[in-house]
Amino acid sequence: MKENEIGTIVVDAAVKVHRELGPGLLETVYEVSLYHELRSRGLRVKRQVPISIKYRGLQFDEGFRADIVVEDKVILELKSVEHIFPVHKKQLQTYLKLTGCKLGYLLNFNADLMKNGIIRCVNGLDE
Repeated sequence: MKENEIGTIVVDAAVKVHRELGPGLLETVYEVSLYHELRSRGLRVKRQVPISIKYRGLQFDEGFRADIVVEDKVILELKSVEHIFPVHKKQLQTYLKLTGCKLGYLLNFNADLMKNGIIRCVNGLDE
């Protein structure tokens, strides 16, 4: 399955979770719910995936954690905040760069409508 196909499923699943739970809950609630929703759709999904940092021949595994990784290709960074700031998008772009993944989604579950809380980020993805 290609990144954009996974992305379509991710967006649909995020909308479903948001419709059912509504905005304003803790990020972990949405993380667990979205994890189960994506798995129920037959996708391989991992939560709290360590992202290594390599520096001058050293590897640090305790640097970052991706909230959700789908099919080892798409990174999901979940938020439940009043406003998305540029630093949130930079965080996801850094994860994409460090892992070599080409597609990521920043999902803000605190948005009134989920479609307004979705930011798509790419890292060299052929569209």
